[in-house]
Amino acid sequence: MVYAGTRQIYGRPDRLPVDEDHPVRPTDVNGINKMAGEWYHILYNNVYGIRGSSLRLTNTYGPGQLMRHNRQGFIGWFIRQVLDGDEITLFGDGEQVRDLTYVDDVVEAFLLAGSNPAADGQIFNLGGDRTSLRALVELLIELAGSGSYRLVPFPPEKKAIDIGSFYADDAKIRAALGWQPKYDLREGLARTLRFYRDHRPEYWGDEEAGDALSALAPFRTS
Repeated sequence: MVYAGTRQIYGRPDRLPVDEDHPVRPTDVNGINKMAGEWYHILYNNVYGIRGSSLRLTNTYGPGQLMRHNRQGFIGWFIRQVLDGDEITLFGDGEQVRDLTYVDDVVEAFLLAGSNPAADGQIFNLGGDRTSLRALVELLIELAGSGSYRLVPFPPEKKAIDIGSFYADDAKIRAALGWQPKYDLREGLARTLRFYRDHRPEYWGDEEAGDALSALAPFRTS
C-alpha cells in the first residue's frame, strides 16, 4: 500500500528545501489527519508485515483534478479562472514559493513505490518545479491567452495559517527508487489547459455553487 501523504504535515518550514527529517507541525486539520494516516501505514508495515510506504505530495496538478470549486487546492482554481478570463486574487506579494508536480510524474512515483521493496516502511517527499505564485499565475495567463490577477493584503484569518514559502527536497526518492519527473512546469500546464478546454463541460459543473464556496479557499478568488 502506498499512502498519499502531503506536505501539509510539515507546517511552516524551518528550512528550505524541506527533507523528510524536518519536524512535522501541521497547521490545519487536514495535515493532522494525513499525518495519522501515514503512520498507520508505516506501523502496519513495521509490525504486521503489510508492505506500505508514504509519498508526501506537494502540489499535484494536471488532467482529471477537481475543478468545480476551490476547496481542494489553488492550482485547479487558478486554471479554471484563466480559462474563464477571470481575475485571480493573490494574497500578499505573490512571492510565496511552491513546487508543483505533474500528475503523470506522481503516478510514476506511486508505481515505483508499490513495486520496489526498497520503499517498504519508507516516507518520501515528492518535489517538482519551484515557482512563486505570482510567476505561476503569469505563466498560466501567458499559456491560456486570457485572465488577469491582482495582489491584495492577507486577511488575518488567512495569515494565521499561511506557511510562507515551501518546497521539498526529493533527493531520497530519486536515489532509492530512481524517480525522475519527466514534465517541466510549462509543458505540464500547457497539457493541462488543453485537456480542460476539450473537457470543460464535464469538469466545470455548477458555477454558482463554486462561486459560493470561493470564500473558503486558501487563495480567495474574485
